[in-house]
Amino acid sequence: MVRRLFFVLPLALFGAAWFYWLLLPWPALLLWIEPDRTSFMHMRASEARGTDEPFELQHRWVPLDSISPRLRRAVIAAEDQRFAEHHGIDWNALREEFRYRGDDDFSLFDRDDLRALRRSLTFYFRNRERIKGRSTITQQLAKNLYFGSDRSVLRKLEEFVVARRLELFLGKDRILELYLNLAEWGPGVFGAEAAARHYFRRSAAGLTRDQAAALAATLPHPLTSNPKYRPGRMNWRKTLILRRMGG
Repeated sequence: MVRRLFFVLPLALFGAAWFYWLLLPWPALLLWIEPDRTSFMHMRASEARGTDEPFELQHRWVPLDSISPRLRRAVIAAEDQRFAEHHGIDWNALREEFRYRGDDDFSLFDRDDLRALRRSLTFYFRNRERIKGRSTITQQLAKNLYFGSDRSVLRKLEEFVVARRLELFLGKDRILELYLNLAEWGPGVFGAEAAARHYFRRSAAGLTRDQAAALAATLPHPLTSNPKYRPGRMNWRKTLILRRMGG
């Protein structure tokens, strides 16, 4: 009986993991569909209802060509400088964030790699409150579309899987178009067009270089620092973004 259990249990666990993997979102239809609601939007609306605060969703979809190239450059410079190079996950950034010191070609049969992985995981669990994970634009899109703000390890793994699927089914331009149209830029403000009109009373196509950098600087903390609320807290980041954008 015990011998049979040792044989069946791993198969059952593998089957459950495989089934769970299959149930995670497959975003192939996003190649053609323009979503007007996301999990993140529903989460913010639910939070507002829970506190009896007013919530007005501001969102207007525009094609990528109607978003200023300045804003596209600023967002990539701010959020994901290797966006054009990675396939959904920036492993180099994760190595730096989690202090992983193993070889690039990780192997479960290499003692040094396993030792480096153990030290990295120990560092994570001791510092998980301040580790952000350096999510790529693709990962942030997966979070906005399907998951909300939960930062658990399981949620990050789900985010990894869906980010890889986004890269598989969609091109970089489409991923950037979706992200810029669905990102949160303030209380109830979602998407570049709504943000440009809300903060600067102009379209996303007409943003100046300084305005584009200000919006990109707002992305990490759109509720606590944006061009209308405590703008001084994001000015240092805007200066950094302008420097990264160059002339």
